[in-house]
Amino acid sequence: MTDLEKINAYVESHRDEMLETYRKVILQESYHSAPEEVRTMGKMFKEMFEEVGFRCKLTNVGTDESGDMLTGILGEDRPGKPIIFGGHMDTVHKLGSFPCKFEVDDEGKVHGPGVLDMKGGIVIALYVCKALNEIGYNSRPLKICFAPDEEKLHKHGNTADQFVEFCKGGEFMLNMETGLPGGDLCVSRKGKTEVALYVEGVSAHAGNDFARGRNAIAELCKKVTDIQALTNLDAGTTVCVDVIHGGTNFGAFPAHAEATFDVRATSVEEMQKVKKQIEEIAAKTYIDGTTTTMEYQMEMLPFECTEGVMKLYHMVHDICVEDGFGDFPLKHIGGSSDAAYAVIAGVPSLCSCGIQGEWNHTTKEYAILESLYTRTKQWADVVNHIK
Repeated sequence: MTDLEKINAYVESHRDEMLETYRKVILQESYHSAPEEVRTMGKMFKEMFEEVGFRCKLTNVGTDESGDMLTGILGEDRPGKPIIFGGHMDTVHKLGSFPCKFEVDDEGKVHGPGVLDMKGGIVIALYVCKALNEIGYNSRPLKICFAPDEEKLHKHGNTADQFVEFCKGGEFMLNMETGLPGGDLCVSRKGKTEVALYVEGVSAHAGNDFARGRNAIAELCKKVTDIQALTNLDAGTTVCVDVIHGGTNFGAFPAHAEATFDVRATSVEEMQKVKKQIEEIAAKTYIDGTTTTMEYQMEMLPFECTEGVMKLYHMVHDICVEDGFGDFPLKHIGGSSDAAYAVIAGVPSLCSCGIQGEWNHTTKEYAILESLYTRTKQWADVVNHIK
């Protein structure tokens, strides 16, 4: 038997076990803002990867409001640069959001919190490593790096810095994020920065004291207009005001108003440029007597499509075509992921390598069960080609 035939045979003979592992990790909910649940999820995955032979550790990410980062290495004495599997263990779904936590319907679709985004991808990574052990793969070290707080963009933590440091020196990373229905491989993602502006004015009666009032909402609206105008679709830059609060009483000047903005860009340089422009707008005063402060609440830097990323894509694409897995087009995606930090570390990455499906971030989220098996075969074969 060839190595690919052995990989296929291993996966086919372990379908029931894979499904049970998948079910087990979905039943352990891990909402990003329930840190103890995420920590429990991390411990479960740690035990699973240690059983495969990984030397793992869980590391605090600088805040008790998140779970712990899971990293690990298998075969650290092997020659060559490591191949890395990346992703995150947390989900966007609040505890109890799904009436049925794990269900496979008659069409072979799996429903539950995180089935697609992205615990299915971590299960694939786990069984890729098991299949490689089965065929005696020992060409390169294998690494895992799974974040506990990706869904809240590593708010208040140092996860991004840990990700960069852990990825340094790797050959490439497969980010086991949400797989696209057609199997397209993601070669870039926009970064996202969430910005908040807080405006203080002067409250006064709108009829009797109009001259003394300073309207915080009016000041904020002028800034909103200018900040939204920073959108540049040709450059792939978008700015969207998404939440506004202001005012307390009818017939009175509002003393406080605030807004948050979703800022997305395709490169780190462009993101820094837009942030500087927002800072300049925030520093302006349109209505005398008002003051404005701003805060960067969350940020995920862009996953840039570099020469190394494209080289990796073409290599993977050619292997998949040659070995019968399919012809997978490349894709540029608007949502963010930790593939960004592998590239910042100098390590090429592909994203959307996980289980395939649709509707992530909604209660309609589903994953295609068969892709749990096909993608395990696919990525084990790809890694086995890298000598």
